[in-house]
Amino acid sequence: MLVDSPPEERAAAAAAPPTRRGVRAAGLLLSAAILLLVALASIAIGAKELSLAQVWHGLFQDSGTYGDVVVGERLSRTLLGLLAGAALGLAGAVLQALTRNPLADPGILGINAGASAAVVTAITFFGVTSLRGYVWFAFLGAAAVGALVWFLGGSRGATPVRLALAGTAIGAALYGYVQAVMITDDAALGRMRFWTVGSLASATNETIVQVLPFCVVGTVLALLLARPLNAMSMGDDTARALGAHLNRTRALAMLAATVLCGAATAACGPIVFVGLMVPHVVRSFTGPDLRWILPYSTVLSPVLLLGSDVIGRIVARPGEVQVGVVTALIGGPVFILLVRRRRTTQL
Repeated sequence: MLVDSPPEERAAAAAAPPTRRGVRAAGLLLSAAILLLVALASIAIGAKELSLAQVWHGLFQDSGTYGDVVVGERLSRTLLGLLAGAALGLAGAVLQALTRNPLADPGILGINAGASAAVVTAITFFGVTSLRGYVWFAFLGAAAVGALVWFLGGSRGATPVRLALAGTAIGAALYGYVQAVMITDDAALGRMRFWTVGSLASATNETIVQVLPFCVVGTVLALLLARPLNAMSMGDDTARALGAHLNRTRALAMLAATVLCGAATAACGPIVFVGLMVPHVVRSFTGPDLRWILPYSTVLSPVLLLGSDVIGRIVARPGEVQVGVVTALIGGPVFILLVRRRRTTQL
């Protein structure tokens, strides 16, 4: 034992470098601290600047001006950004593992397209005008497309390639439908204009309450799938030898991704690149182990989303650039770099 070892051995053990697991755990704590700072910045920065002291008073002491700004407006926006960012990043990581494609994102299965098609249908044919109605239609649309992709992808015989092809085909068809309806219906075009871009500006406590249960269930389910998805990454035969249930794991992974992406898209609109970039970047320093990729993606994706939202408020004062536009502007060049890096690696 260590206590019975000579002083030289005890000193060497004390000076030994930390294990890789310890480094990853420390990195996860650091990521959580960064997320906290970005969340505070999201509350403090806006058309009216607030100091950290004013944010504290607004959250815990003052029910006047600061309380109205912090609690009434920015806190809801920040909380929705935390939920949506975590959901999109986690959904992206699960789908990349499910399709065995590190450049996959939640849009690859047509889930965003399903939510958009359901919202434009609700506006045009059912006269829905409130965000409260959008949320439920969008979520139902995402869920319906997720089930359809699973069925067309082969159900119990589904493979990563079949799922990706089915999702891409359905997504293209639904986006064509959305564009056709919006062109022929001015009312739908006006109401869908901000939702389709992706925004946190219309966040309310009611919206958070509506999507929170779905985000919690989807997060728990996704994290529980880390081990079987790890086994599946080594190939179907190896996964079976390790005791993984392939069909059950794929079905549950589809369910988790659909619930997470559907909830985020319903509340904020289709925000792109978050589910693509963050899991891919995380994989570069955690390795392929999903037991670390999933938690890191859950923590760092809101950093990207809230950070983009803050940037959008700064660059266009006193107005703002919608967060979906900022993530697209950031994500486009990053996506090109990822593709070039992947091509170079393969060569």
